[in-house]
This record gives sequence, structure tokens and C-alpha cells, in this order.
Amino acid sequence: MAETAPKRQKTSKSTPYHLVYWPGLPGRGEHVRLVLEEAGAEYTDTAHTEGGMGEVLSYIQGKQPPVDDVANLPVCAPPILRHGELVINQTPNIVLYIGKREGLVGDAEDEDGMWRVNALVLTALDGLSNEVHDCHHPIATGLYYEDQKEESLRRSADYVKNRLPKFLGYFQRVLEAKASGDGPWLYGGNLTVADLVLFQCLDGVKYMFPKAMAKLQREGKHDRVFALYDAVKERPRIKAYLESKRRQKYGMGIYRYYEELDLEG
Repeated sequence: MAETAPKRQKTSKSTPYHLVYWPGLPGRGEHVRLVLEEAGAEYTDTAHTEGGMGEVLSYIQGKQPPVDDVANLPVCAPPILRHGELVINQTPNIVLYIGKREGLVGDAEDEDGMWRVNALVLTALDGLSNEVHDCHHPIATGLYYEDQKEESLRRSADYVKNRLPKFLGYFQRVLEAKASGDGPWLYGGNLTVADLVLFQCLDGVKYMFPKAMAKLQREGKHDRVFALYDAVKERPRIKAYLESKRRQKYGMGIYRYYEELDLEG
């Protein structure tokens, strides 16, 4: 019979988090950073440590010795979070883990709230991150953008005309719903990881499709979505982070600016 994996010891509240992500671009790791920054949590980040790139590669190539090889699974790709003996990956998985520990998934007495918050996180990442990435890489991630420019233009035109308004419209409806509560937040009247993830998605789309986002904001149909964006941006810890050198600039990651793709919709 196979041995039963031993139960993992609970990680101390004071144990710092360690984020493993590519240096040089915000990428999907930025969602994790914003949650950590808002929580005021202690963490290290391979984006700002010597040998960070080597650590990322060692994980995805299966060369990094696991902290606990009985319980932890190999990871596929960053972002990766190490916290005590725990090693996990996948952006929404990490965000939910940190959010629960740091009180950013809703009212503790609302047993079902975390799952509603997680659904919002997944929706934002689907429509405002994954689909956006596919606008500049619609054929294959292994090809350069220059190898698929014609397809990228068609994909981007459809995205800003149809998909982008669809997802902004959805989050507008969420913010107008009773379950959103009072104030600018998506669920329960309190800031959660969903608000932070949506902020980062909106910020990235503003960078990649500034004309389309400006037009949608002028039209006024998604006023609560843009109000949420502004509210997150003014959170004291988030504001300090955004103004710091720790906030990396957009470049060749998920959100890229190509003039020919900057369509109004």
C-alpha cells in the first residue's frame, strides 16, 4: 500500500511569502504582488533578488529541490508561491491562498463568500488577461508577434469591439448588484482580492488598448468599473507600491502596446 503523506504543519502567521516569477515584467505575478502589498505582508520576490531568473528556471525545469517532496507537486509555470513547506502555482490559486490568510476574501462569517470572490477573480483573468494575451499571440505562443500580425489585428479588432465591452459590462452589473454592498467594491462592501485582480487587469488593458478604454470610459456605461479602478489606485499601500521601483513597467509580457493594435473599437 502507498504511504499516506504526512500532514503539513500549519505555517506561522509571521512566515514570509516567497514569490517566484520572471524578472523584468509585471505579468501574472503582479496580481500576487498587489495582494501582498495591500495586506502589508512580508515577502521576497525573484523579480528583485540576485539569481531570480535561475530560480524560476530551476522550478519549471524540475531542478528545484522541493521543500517537501512527499506532499508538494511539481509546478508547471510561474507564478509560484513558497510559504513555509507549501509550494503552489497558478495565479488564482495563489491569490485565494494569500487572500484567505490575510483577510481579503470577504467577511469571515460569510462561508460562501470566498467562492463568489474567487469566481470574480477567475472571470477577470479569463476575459481581461488571458483573452488580451491572445490578441497579440492568437496563433501560437511559440511564434513571435511579427509572425502573426495579420491574425493579431483581426483578433484585437474583435476583442475591443465585442469582448472588452462584454466583460466591463459584466463587472458593471456586479457592482450594481445588491451583493456588491455599499461603496466601490465588488462583493460584500469590502475590498477583496477580486478588486485587486480586476484593477491590475484594467490597468494592463489601459496600457495595451488606450483608445478603446478611453472611448468606453467616455461613454459612461461602465462608470462603477472605472470608479473601482480609481479607488484601488488610491489605497495607501497600493499607491505607495505603484510609485515605487518595485512596480515593474509593462513591456513584452501579457500586456503589450503595438500602435497598429491600438484600436478604438
